[in-house]
Amino acid sequence: MKFRYFNSLVCFCLSSALVAQTAQALDADRLEGVSLSSAGQSHNENTQGLSHYITALYYEDIGDIDSAIRQYHKALALDSQSPLLHLNLASAYIKKNDIPSAITELKQSISLAPDAVEPHAILALIYTTQNKTDLAAQEYAFALKNVTKIEPENIDVYKSLGAIYLQQNKLREAEGIFKLVTGLSPRDAQPHFYLGSIYYELKDYAGVEKELKEAVRLKPDYHEALNFLGYFYLEQNRNINKAGVMIRKALSFEPENGAYIDSLGWFYFKKGKFKEALTYLEQAVSFLSDPVIYEHMGDVFMKLGNCDNARLNWEKSLKLDSTQERVKEKLRQVCQ
Repeated sequence: MKFRYFNSLVCFCLSSALVAQTAQALDADRLEGVSLSSAGQSHNENTQGLSHYITALYYEDIGDIDSAIRQYHKALALDSQSPLLHLNLASAYIKKNDIPSAITELKQSISLAPDAVEPHAILALIYTTQNKTDLAAQEYAFALKNVTKIEPENIDVYKSLGAIYLQQNKLREAEGIFKLVTGLSPRDAQPHFYLGSIYYELKDYAGVEKELKEAVRLKPDYHEALNFLGYFYLEQNRNINKAGVMIRKALSFEPENGAYIDSLGWFYFKKGKFKEALTYLEQAVSFLSDPVIYEHMGDVFMKLGNCDNARLNWEKSLKLDSTQERVKEKLRQVCQ
């Protein structure tokens, strides 16, 4: 079974950006180079505001988020026009899982510093977790535009934007983003993998093979790419034995990965070893309930002459994805 790319990349974006791009990650630079004061603010007010800000950081460091939020509000009472304070307050609200308040503060930070990167990126990530993909794409676009002014070779934002385009099925836009990443980071295997996924959806099968082979060349232990390329060869009915080697190698890294086990089952199907195929497919479905696995099980049962179980598994496949015309046709034929 081919890799389902979007969830994996979003997880990558969430784990990297929400950890690495929180306000505290840049505190040292901010304290040295950024003033919290607004024009016309007295020296005493600025000193008090900075004191509340530093105290808030301390409370966040020791895990007392409620106290940190109170200190940020005290600092904002003295300087409501500081985008930094609004950004850090948003970070604290995220830690409390108060997402509506975090969104409010992020929007305020953006209104005060529209060329900043972090508030757009974090807001996009929040929208992604809420499945508000259009809003997420909009915020990523702003982040991308801003980050290219500051760090034109920062690839993480490009990858995140590419992931959003993939979820929206904007395949050509995603293709452009990941091609750009290959230029910025020629030794990075990941963009080649996602380009392979894009070309698979576009039915550009020469492009699929080219990009997946390049991903494996750059990273020989890239198990997602090994499984995808192996399964792709099985679908193409070529390089069957080579496909089996790739899939087994992928499984050596993740032996309980249902998608990889399904691929191995399909390898045995292509070899005409239907009982072995069924053993692996039954194991795969114990780890992953997926319409492709149930379709494969139906195909195997049909080869074994068990029409009732073939019908049962194809029906299970359709329950998980009712749009599969190919499975519907198999059911019509088996019911005749």
